[in-house]
Amino acid sequence: MACLLAATAIAPAGATSAADRSAVDGGGTVQSFWLHMNSTPVSDEVLATEARRRAYIVLNAWEGALVPKLKAANPAVQVFVYKDLSSTRSYACRDGVDDAQLPTGVGYCQAEKDHPEWFLLDPDGRRFEYSGYSGHWQMDVGDTGYQQAWAANVIDRSTESGFDGVFMDNALFPCDAYHKGVCPAKYPTDAAMQDAYRSMLANTRDDFVAAGLKTVANLSNARLHAGAWDAYTEHLDGGFDEWWLTFDDTDLLSEYPEGWSRQVAEITANEAKGKITWVQPHHTQGADRPYRFALASYLLAAGDHAAIASIDQTDGYGDPTPWRTEYDWDLGTPTGPHKTVGTNIHLREFTCGTVVVNANRTDTKSVTVPLDEAHLTERGTTVDQVSLAGTTGAILRKPC
Repeated sequence: MACLLAATAIAPAGATSAADRSAVDGGGTVQSFWLHMNSTPVSDEVLATEARRRAYIVLNAWEGALVPKLKAANPAVQVFVYKDLSSTRSYACRDGVDDAQLPTGVGYCQAEKDHPEWFLLDPDGRRFEYSGYSGHWQMDVGDTGYQQAWAANVIDRSTESGFDGVFMDNALFPCDAYHKGVCPAKYPTDAAMQDAYRSMLANTRDDFVAAGLKTVANLSNARLHAGAWDAYTEHLDGGFDEWWLTFDDTDLLSEYPEGWSRQVAEITANEAKGKITWVQPHHTQGADRPYRFALASYLLAAGDHAAIASIDQTDGYGDPTPWRTEYDWDLGTPTGPHKTVGTNIHLREFTCGTVVVNANRTDTKSVTVPLDEAHLTERGTTVDQVSLAGTTGAILRKPC
């Protein structure tokens, strides 16, 4: 009972209404997003709730009727439409006619009839179908004709439906993505493939800016390619990391050259440029360690634009992801960027709290970090130091 009373006493010091979520400034509060891309039924009540507490929501092109409902609940929420950069979908072509609203920028029937050269080919001249995703046919993003058609179609449909921006899925880095071990004849190396994507993003950038549409691309696994995140986001309004820091309940990303720092730096780099970052840890709802490790790491770098949403099931983009208690906390204004206080131990201080992360390997021993004054843990215990094992984090509050 004493712990519960202590938690109640400290919460109002910086409490933030969920209805004001997208108006919050600074890095001491959590912003979140909702990827509603599986076309699951959703009630008006859920729409209104999520509009008020999410900063960003992604819908399919055929769900444009939901945009006015979301905006009525919260005019500040930013609603994006899903569009795949890299494929056309044969299942969205019926009796020789493409669907009016597509998950892509170019219809399969149109490309088959008028521009077969837009289909990307393997070294034997065969088209690429995404492994594991039937009916997804990879296109040549480096072809300027494809680029122009993709952008024109997406802009036309998106502005017509009132979307704020476009979520560009599959901005790829390896040349053998979705067909492991086989690269396109035209782009036989990762560097060549990345050049093609940079070309597409750069050549379409002005069109999206002129249309008033923001662009966020799925840049999953950018950490494995040095400089790739910044090279792509140069021509975007933001990036999405689909697999961020925690890959399941026990596989947590520690520090090494392509590890923890690379992914946290995605947020840092984008915040410095006023760009959006969406990060998505993977773990079950009840898994405390990966949840706190990811959330604390997010808070180390977040500012006005970054958002986080944990997910359990891969591609489980239907119902809203869980809303957590800590999402409503306000740690106040950060006193500066996060700092290193030990080997792979990071700390960021706020006017109303402190965040600490141990980014060493999961199997390493605990490290004790002293705090500048008494804080309240997530569980309501008052402490003046925290002990963290590898790949763990703590979000701590203090009166202010």
